[in-house]
Amino acid sequence: MISYTASDYSDVNNWMIIPEITKDADAFYLYPTSFIDASDGASDICEIGCESMRALARQRYDAQASVFEESCNVFAPYYQQSNIAHVGGMPEDELLAFQHGPQRSDVFAALDYYFENLNRGRPYFLAGHSQGSIMIRIVLEEYMRDHPEYYSRMIAAYAIGFPITRNSLMDNPHIRFAQREEDTGVVVSWNTEGPANRGHRSVVVSNGMLCINPLNWRIDDVLAPINENLGSWMPDSEGMLRSTPGLADARIDPDRGVLICTTYENYTPMAEYFGPASLHNGDYGLYFENLRRNIAVRKRSFLAKGFLST
Repeated sequence: MISYTASDYSDVNNWMIIPEITKDADAFYLYPTSFIDASDGASDICEIGCESMRALARQRYDAQASVFEESCNVFAPYYQQSNIAHVGGMPEDELLAFQHGPQRSDVFAALDYYFENLNRGRPYFLAGHSQGSIMIRIVLEEYMRDHPEYYSRMIAAYAIGFPITRNSLMDNPHIRFAQREEDTGVVVSWNTEGPANRGHRSVVVSNGMLCINPLNWRIDDVLAPINENLGSWMPDSEGMLRSTPGLADARIDPDRGVLICTTYENYTPMAEYFGPASLHNGDYGLYFENLRRNIAVRKRSFLAKGFLST
């Protein structure tokens, strides 16, 4: 594997957030793709100091990672990212291979610095979305395989918006997929779309994909109706995030391995990447309050097993 020079995470400027410690557990969050440049000669990789990427990453934090703040101290590094205009058409295996560049080097370096200097032995969640979840998958498969001392303190990994597949778990038997709302030491994942996306290509849909329903925390195809949704955190017509009574139902399509929503149709743009009825941009927001509660449930379950932070 080619060696890449990682960004310096002892430099606080390379962190979006290093929080004040007020909770007994942490969350380590990797934001989704926040850079797209389809112009001629555009770089395949966005440098860590790119202010347009950083600005959008901060918006992604508010829309997604803020769900952890009630239960956790949330840490969020900036990291070098792939330009989606370059990687959007790649099949899953090529995309995962491409992410083993400066992106992987940065994320692993940020984790090294976090565990060695910031974590202080507390239990923690991993969390990501889209490209951030590609990196969470690589972290689970590689970094945590090599660091079981850190893995033992992981409450759960929310790798939302990118495939976690049966084959990836077969190849990495140390990783388990969540089966219930209180499981710990597991990976949690779903990819949301409308019924009309069936039969269309999406870069976040893969063969053998696993899914859990964020309303009822089941892995079968039982419908969770809209009255089970505790509330959504979605942008209004002016782009401002608003808390809204449940907008979305949820049912797993076991054949496609996705989460189907039939009650919300503000579909994600870039149909060439995600299909015409994707709800990729709503993976967190549509199920925000249920996710917030689940974070607290998994944390309590982990601590009840007798874990003591050092």
